[in-house]
Amino acid sequence: MAEEKKNIPKLRFREFTGDNANAWELRKLGEISDKVTEKNKKMKFLETLTNSAEHGIMDQTKFFDKAISNKNSIGGYYIVRNDDFVYNPRISKFAPVGPIKRNNLEKVGVMSPLYYVFRTHDVSKDYLEKYFDTTLWHKFMKLNGDTGVRSDRFAIKDSILKTMPIPYPNIEEQQKIGSFFKHLDELITLHQRMLDEYKTLKKTMLSKMFPKNSEKYPELRFSGFTDAWELRKLEEVVSSEIKGRAKAEMAGSANYYLDTSYLNGKSPILVDSPKNVKKDDILILWDGSQAGKVYHGFEGALGSTLKAYRPRESGSFLYQYLVRYQDKIYASYRTPNIPHVIKTFKNDFIVYIPTNVEQQKIGSFFKHLDELVTLHQRELELLKTLKKTMLQQMFV
Repeated sequence: MAEEKKNIPKLRFREFTGDNANAWELRKLGEISDKVTEKNKKMKFLETLTNSAEHGIMDQTKFFDKAISNKNSIGGYYIVRNDDFVYNPRISKFAPVGPIKRNNLEKVGVMSPLYYVFRTHDVSKDYLEKYFDTTLWHKFMKLNGDTGVRSDRFAIKDSILKTMPIPYPNIEEQQKIGSFFKHLDELITLHQRMLDEYKTLKKTMLSKMFPKNSEKYPELRFSGFTDAWELRKLEEVVSSEIKGRAKAEMAGSANYYLDTSYLNGKSPILVDSPKNVKKDDILILWDGSQAGKVYHGFEGALGSTLKAYRPRESGSFLYQYLVRYQDKIYASYRTPNIPHVIKTFKNDFIVYIPTNVEQQKIGSFFKHLDELVTLHQRELELLKTLKKTMLQQMFV
């Protein structure tokens, strides 16, 4: 009875609960798959694949940025067809016993005999693929293998690997689980693609909507604006400079503590220190490995490693201008060795400024882009967290 409860997942689809809540069976991997031993003797396939713990099965040249296999040796490589599974014995922080991934490339390639390639039957491939995304099978690996002589490889005999127990619900439940995670992966891919597209769009617009080098006209601007941008020193476009003084040990309940942890997305802490930064102020990290990084849109008590500039006109515009030249700030306005923004930064850094109306238009445009980036980033993180939780709850 205890064994039955043990082989029932915490979360199931409704039709497999109640009177239909049968315990899952266990099948050996060798009972639902066959090892692939077909070799590339006729050199029919020349594309070498690799199995990455993070990215799955992919072209070797894309993963390593070059071909590392000897063309004369790939005749002895295994042929990996679409939907074949591959175990890579190389271990990493992402795969402590090595990853098992499915070939979703929809093409045939070859892999080194160091990999264990297997072809499944009598099991949903979508289901099995997601099972291997869990860590539930790691216990079997650790009990039956080890890192061997080489600490970067996991050693386990093929004959032992075939005995790995695979949780095996009926095929209908397998298909439901597989379809659920396939849809979840499609949503993750969609938001990742949209996030990448918005980031690329912003990078492109930053390069086109601000003048290049010492030019006074941007390549792209809103209609109705034709005046040349005016050259100013940073000190001329800010009304004041605020030095950070708040420290974490001032913990209290008065104001948000503006430190890099909070500015980079972590939860805020409160300190009993006066609020000296407004939302339109520009924040710049003054010390540390990321010295020179700029922030905007925060208010609270400024941390001791930061400074803030209060803009005379649009803070949103000035922030995006500094983002546009973030790499230049890193390269030309920091001390060597231990990074520290140079004392004369405000006096030395040159800004090209349009009219305040154009500043407002540009600032609003990029603020909206940033909001879209943040939205898809948040959705992506939520979906990844959901997937991680469901992997833990829907398998045994």
